[in-house]
Amino acid sequence: MSETTSAARRLELKSLLETGKTIMVPGCHDALSAMLVAEAGFEVGYVGSYATAAADLGLPDVGALGLDDLVHRARRVADAVAVPVVADAEGGFHEPGNIWRTVRAFEEAGVAAIHIEDHAGGKHTDLPQSLIPLESMIARLKAALEARRDPNFQIIARTDAVWATKDPEEALRRVRAFTAAGADMVFPTGATPELIAGFRNEVPARYVVIDGPGHPRFAGRETAASLVLYYGFTLFAATRGLTLALDRLRAEPAADLDDLMEPVAAFEDRLGYKAFTDRARRYRPE
Repeated sequence: MSETTSAARRLELKSLLETGKTIMVPGCHDALSAMLVAEAGFEVGYVGSYATAAADLGLPDVGALGLDDLVHRARRVADAVAVPVVADAEGGFHEPGNIWRTVRAFEEAGVAAIHIEDHAGGKHTDLPQSLIPLESMIARLKAALEARRDPNFQIIARTDAVWATKDPEEALRRVRAFTAAGADMVFPTGATPELIAGFRNEVPARYVVIDGPGHPRFAGRETAASLVLYYGFTLFAATRGLTLALDRLRAEPAADLDDLMEPVAAFEDRLGYKAFTDRARRYRPE
């Protein structure tokens, strides 16, 4: 993707945020799911560590992914669609002095924004959860903000204080500090719509939230959030659909199962087979 195209998508995300509306953002687990999200009319896509770990490596999202794993998937998703993409940069992968490498990699991947979190250790387990010290998170955030080459590349500061440690007061303290440090958006995971409304009264900022199984529901509601990330939507939907289809195939191998699958012609139209054929004919020697 060219830098001109990347810059245009960052401006597009910035313009969408300036409307003040709540933007629903389905998570994309690969390039094809991102295409489907864009075709369905969603204005922004999201690629996170949860879906990347599952779809790319068949692993749980417990901190095993490296920077290259996430950047590679983010680049593939961003290349597949013409809408802005928000990407998960975990905890930044480096200490402040080297966090420029993380920011540079995601900028070059063509995404419009990344979020950096304060969670320490593996997530999505019943193991004891903790956060890195606030001062350490602020140092990473400031380093990330200074490292970006495009000022429209959004840096989102995420705190897991509500979700991981059940401490809304600590979440508010961190949101206030992130905003003071210059974060473009703040992302208190696990916060309810009511909590987000209270936070925004205390700290005017753009808020990012999570929707989906096990999280408070924001979708379809008027809320104080700017971006609602339904982080696992395509991953969960695809897994459910494939499981049901495979169960039927196993139980009824002789049955007509076309109702479970997209017609081949429609599928190939989506992927550009006709465009390839036209190019091949144009360049074929006479």
